[in-house]
Amino acid sequence: MELRLTADGSNTIFSDIFFETYHSVNGAVTESTHVFINAGLKRCTKTSIRVFEVGFGTGLNALLTCVEAEKLLVDIEYHSVELYPLEMEVIKSLNYSDSLSLNSQLFNSLHKAPWNVTVQISPTFRLRKISSSLQETNMLDKFDVVYFDAFSPAIQPELWTMEVFSKIYNNLHNNAILTTYCAKGEVRRNMQAAGFKVERLPGPPGKREMLRATKGGSL
Repeated sequence: MELRLTADGSNTIFSDIFFETYHSVNGAVTESTHVFINAGLKRCTKTSIRVFEVGFGTGLNALLTCVEAEKLLVDIEYHSVELYPLEMEVIKSLNYSDSLSLNSQLFNSLHKAPWNVTVQISPTFRLRKISSSLQETNMLDKFDVVYFDAFSPAIQPELWTMEVFSKIYNNLHNNAILTTYCAKGEVRRNMQAAGFKVERLPGPPGKREMLRATKGGSL
């Protein structure tokens, strides 16, 4: 694993398994905030929200969501599936706590939480990390928000199929939201074939567009 500094001063990692960075080199925190917090989480109007994340990775999305839960005064239960967890040595090298002016204890607690059990991380945030592939994961009831943060379709094509999006669709509440950094036409069509209403949105720095999908309701 190779640590890389992105344009907004936050780190990402270049994976020696997938030969791709975990986040945009144009800003790791900026990308996650734009795609998953602003375009996803903040669009949900519930006071008790269940979030499902595809790809726990560095834990950045979980960290931002935990912080946002306290700001928004909402209760969040956060499930995240990850087949290739990072080593603690790599995790300790990431600078997200410094970039966000946070105590490192919060970030560390996300990674030290045991797998496959639900852990109370803060008064407003519960975390369940799932050690499994997405295809084999039982999503455990229905969700309100999905962060689809897998590696790109070129790297993990098996995760961007109509069958995978159908599985997710069937495990969502009506009006649930799915966001992803990817804007490929094939991905959009696979989401639509699964039943989602899909819209293109302006992407984060370095990307022209991203996708947001909704189950039922209107966009």
